[in-house]
Amino acid sequence: MLAKIVPIVPPRPDLLHIPRLDTVLMVEDVIQRYRELPSRAELIRRLPRKVMYPTLNLILLYLQYSKKIAVTDEGRILWVFQNNRKLRRTTTRRKKPTRRPASSRIAAPPW
Repeated sequence: MLAKIVPIVPPRPDLLHIPRLDTVLMVEDVIQRYRELPSRAELIRRLPRKVMYPTLNLILLYLQYSKKIAVTDEGRILWVFQNNRKLRRTTTRRKKPTRRPASSRIAAPPW
């Protein structure tokens, strides 16, 4: 018997355009580069490719949910995600395990 594949996110009939990954990355890159954009219309003008308005709204909701951008009451789009190389390097650097002296090691059981 074959298992039924269940989608992680149920399909929504109100979503007309679901963005591809390259579109999400393109929008993210433009917002990150400019740090602050006065409006969605300005964001659309600065994008290298055209993006449909419902698709852009969905991307902005995702970026807001993932705490990468903030949208003010006036509609300004701000990049708030901290992409600090030094901080990332310190958090991903692993400590090398230190060996304890032979006297403090526990002896293996004889069996």
